[in-house]
Amino acid sequence: MELKIVRIEKPEDLNFILGQSHFIKTVEDLYEAIVGTVPGAQFGLAFCESSGPALVRAAGTDEELVELAKKNALALSAGHCFIIFMRNFYPINVLNAIKMVPEVCRIFCATANPVEVIIAETEQGRGILGVIDGVKTKGIETEEDVAKRKSFLRQIGYKL
Repeated sequence: MELKIVRIEKPEDLNFILGQSHFIKTVEDLYEAIVGTVPGAQFGLAFCESSGPALVRAAGTDEELVELAKKNALALSAGHCFIIFMRNFYPINVLNAIKMVPEVCRIFCATANPVEVIIAETEQGRGILGVIDGVKTKGIETEEDVAKRKSFLRQIGYKL
């Protein structure tokens, strides 16, 4: 077994979701989950098929994001993983809908942070062991940090 690190390539402020599923219809089902949850959603998704022709399957509403998803999925080349890049909406808007897609097994991350994906490669293929999402924690929040966090959540409309 060989361990590899694959860095997700994306613009700094672009959010994405990385997950694993188990069936070729994942592409269509994820597409339907997103457009059914966020009308007008701009996104691209790609899925690594892990049997048969073992192709990267893709769909989306934004060609640039579809191409980005395909590029990153091919770099990962890990069995049944999927990646969704989104513009003008956030993972929190679609995460529950995606988790409810019957073939979705797990979500590795949902973030705009820099991400490194830890891949194991054997003679059979590749699999995702985990992710490094963002940077190492720098400390414990102070009362001032708590106040800033609460203010920010209210400023962007996530809390009243």
